[in-house]
Amino acid sequence: MSIARARLWHVPHLARILWAFTRATPWLPQVRSPRDDLRALLWVTRRGWVRILRDGSGIAGFIVRDGSRVHALYVAPARRGQGHGGALLAEAKGDAGALDLWVLERNRPARAFYAAQGFREAVRGQGAGNDEGLPDILMIWSEGEELA
Repeated sequence: MSIARARLWHVPHLARILWAFTRATPWLPQVRSPRDDLRALLWVTRRGWVRILRDGSGIAGFIVRDGSRVHALYVAPARRGQGHGGALLAEAKGDAGALDLWVLERNRPARAFYAAQGFREAVRGQGAGNDEGLPDILMIWSEGEELA
């Protein structure tokens, strides 16, 4: 596995990974068009916020992070459960003393994943800050913080 900064030519592949999740999640409303998703991925990639993880088969996942805020983390369906998401988070943790992210309340697998990675619930919201308008949870991680 290797992790590197995403380049503009990676965006179509990143979009396919994103859409594999959003299109296969029945409870998740489709609020953005594919064009809007591509525009957003181009925007964050140009700013240097996207890191990709490659394995022997190509790009397996990506993380979008600006400072301590993790905006997105996606792993291709066939590559989930192989440590790729954890590797992306480990690199982010090594680069920052603290991380935070919002996760949708209904996304139980993601919540369990982040908890296993040392994140804890800090605040619950009603969805005012996410595109879908769904209840969400702010999860935080700090270097050296022990889980109770």
